[in-house]
Amino acid sequence: DAGSSVEEMEFNWDEYLEDTGATAAPHGSFKHVDTSLQNGFAPGMKLEVAVKSDQNTYWVATIITTCGQLLLLRYDGYGEDRKADFWCDILTADLHPIGWCEQNKKILKVPEGIKDKIPDQEEFLQRVLKGACSAPANLLEGLHRGKNPLDLIAPGSRLELQNFRDSLEAWIVNVVENVGGRLKLRYEGLEDSDKFDQWLFYLDPFLHQVGWAAQHGYSLQPPLAIRSLRSEADWQEILKKVKEEEEESSVPTDLFKDKPVIGVHSFSEGMKLEAVDPMAPFVISPATVLKVYNDKYFMIEIDDLRPDRPTSRSYICHVNSAGIFPVQWSLKNGLNLSPPPGFPGQDFDWADYLKQCGAEAAPQSCFPSLTSDHGFKENMKLEAVNPVDPEEVCIATVTKLKDSYLWLQLEGSKKPVPDCIVSVESMNIFPVGWCETNGYQLRPPRKAIVNKQKKIAVVQPEKQILSSRTVHDGLKNQELNSSDSVVINGKYCCPKIYFNHRCFSGPYLNKGRIAELPQSVGPGNCVLVLKEVLTLLINAAYKPSRVLRELQLDEEAAWHGHGETLKAKYKGKSYRATVEVVRTADRVADFCRKTCIKLECCPNLFGPQMVLDKCSENCSVLTKTKYTHYYGKRKNKRIGRPPGGHSNLEVAMKKPNKRRKRRKHFFVHKKKRSSASVDNTPAGSPQGSGAEEEDDQDESELSHSLAQDRDKRKRKLRTFSFSDDENKPPSPKDIKMEVAEKLQLDSNPLEWSVADVVRFLKSTDCAPLARIFLDQEIDGQALLLLTLPTVQECMDLKLGPAIKLCHHIERVKLAFYQQFAN
Repeated sequence: DAGSSVEEMEFNWDEYLEDTGATAAPHGSFKHVDTSLQNGFAPGMKLEVAVKSDQNTYWVATIITTCGQLLLLRYDGYGEDRKADFWCDILTADLHPIGWCEQNKKILKVPEGIKDKIPDQEEFLQRVLKGACSAPANLLEGLHRGKNPLDLIAPGSRLELQNFRDSLEAWIVNVVENVGGRLKLRYEGLEDSDKFDQWLFYLDPFLHQVGWAAQHGYSLQPPLAIRSLRSEADWQEILKKVKEEEEESSVPTDLFKDKPVIGVHSFSEGMKLEAVDPMAPFVISPATVLKVYNDKYFMIEIDDLRPDRPTSRSYICHVNSAGIFPVQWSLKNGLNLSPPPGFPGQDFDWADYLKQCGAEAAPQSCFPSLTSDHGFKENMKLEAVNPVDPEEVCIATVTKLKDSYLWLQLEGSKKPVPDCIVSVESMNIFPVGWCETNGYQLRPPRKAIVNKQKKIAVVQPEKQILSSRTVHDGLKNQELNSSDSVVINGKYCCPKIYFNHRCFSGPYLNKGRIAELPQSVGPGNCVLVLKEVLTLLINAAYKPSRVLRELQLDEEAAWHGHGETLKAKYKGKSYRATVEVVRTADRVADFCRKTCIKLECCPNLFGPQMVLDKCSENCSVLTKTKYTHYYGKRKNKRIGRPPGGHSNLEVAMKKPNKRRKRRKHFFVHKKKRSSASVDNTPAGSPQGSGAEEEDDQDESELSHSLAQDRDKRKRKLRTFSFSDDENKPPSPKDIKMEVAEKLQLDSNPLEWSVADVVRFLKSTDCAPLARIFLDQEIDGQALLLLTLPTVQECMDLKLGPAIKLCHHIERVKLAFYQQFAN
């Protein structure tokens, strides 16, 4: 690593992803991390809150979103109205469980803002509190108030750890360190030695609260590896001391309520299978069920045919243990099975091996079903524990995927290791940014890919961890001062962003692709979560480059957030633009809503609130016209090239002394290089961006054509009627239309059938295209959703016919707005 120490200190995930052309594995794929971020509160819970305008009275409120020790609340009675939502800090706000006011003789009184909506307070409370779930009292009062349950596992806490190498016995372990739920554990009695320390995530199935062994009939014995270090009398004395101090060092039992439940297995002794040794997860090997303890646990041994084999590679398993497969699984998946050491020859055959051993293969029914629905893809990046040195968390790249398993290449480890085989549900893998958020050292790549000059060109803001006091003061001042995202006690503080698939997706986003998106993303670092959400939306568009342009940061707009470079690929070409994302949790909901409006879709399509049965915008019965008319861009936005019309290079030449260069500020097409033709154009040059320029030209021509139409609106109007016989479309002679004329409609286009649309087109100079509309069954509602990009892509039309067709569609839209929209 000589010579790379400076660059290692400057490692930045965003730049690294950009320079490697890779994407981060989605946050939602790391379920154990998601669980660790839960603070015990959940959306939908109710509590009693002091009314801001009158601190002597209280009212019932519902939790909308949780974010660390912050809760987003809404007083009951506001219904779906978000305007009165407010954030509060659990540590400082006057919050209580349901029933507290009655017990303490406090007044429950309807807030002024909704007084007229609740004529009968008693009847209303009886109705909304029937079957309601109250926020837990222990999280609102006492020593645990405002604490993330995970924080209760503090250094010095004691737990019980099952011995998963050679027996089912358990022994006491002390928590030395807690890094975001990943615990460094030391056996009780070895206070001065770290030789046998272990790292485990707190939800590991073999880790339990003190008292678990006695409750389940297992003995407390130190593992064989350390038993000889002390006398039996010493171990018993240690055990006695632990029991005396149990109350002060114990961890709340409900902390483990989300642990995976161990089911009943059906393995028998002597059965053969394929397995990955968890201590060296680099190869798949033949293995044997060595011992069955009970209906939950059994022991597996990796086969070794050598007469003088060094040590037994055995470990305890349960039915959901990762890395166990039925015989022939490797062969069926095109993977290499490593023959047992001492096996004669190289050609391993399971049938011959079973016959030779006189054993039977474990049936398929013994193994858990594997799924490929997990969100991971090849070349994605994440953070992963080095199995050879669990102290290390390294950058990892997914090199291969098979069912529920990943092959990970670790970068930057002190000693190079082969690709590791891990389950997608492994608790030793983490999302991008996890180490940084939890203040743990991530092993960066050996050689920084980002060059020095590039690092100087873009100055990244310093990361800042805020105390709860700072967060509270920030909330009081309606401002959260953070350079990246609000981080409380090293924890993520951006709520989950839900994709509400039932909501109206608008003209830019493909409904089918939206339906394939994950249910949610996050929680996590605000910038990273929102960047992932926007990337998913761009990829779900009919035309990703167009959506990227809609999201692009306007040069003249005020800079309120954090500039992120996003990319899009369309028709083999790559595009990039700078998009502004917010950095603090209190602004996430508004950011999502405004972005939805930009994309002319339902304002609830994505955001921190899940739409369950009915969207508050009632978008299921409305079409794009509502969003374009009421929410759409009303300012005169220039169609065509982005503001300024300059390339990045030109901007950089004009402002060479600007310290914080907003790179890639304009929408830029990156021309692909080939070996045959070397592109010597500087990065950011407008050369080679033919596809996007063509789009700009198309839209400019359309804009010019529509402008001509508006200039001639004062001409005499003619009436266009659809009252004719449906099977006999009016001929162009009967209905004389001029291209620039304003259209007057006799019926609402929303109610047009496919035949009505076809009849209209046949009355225009686009009559030859009517057959396409008939074949694709485009009715009036669909007609009003068509835009130039969708017409070109979905109908495969050339530029001229597409512009001509869109001109007529725009005239129908204009007439609709003027005659029927109200």
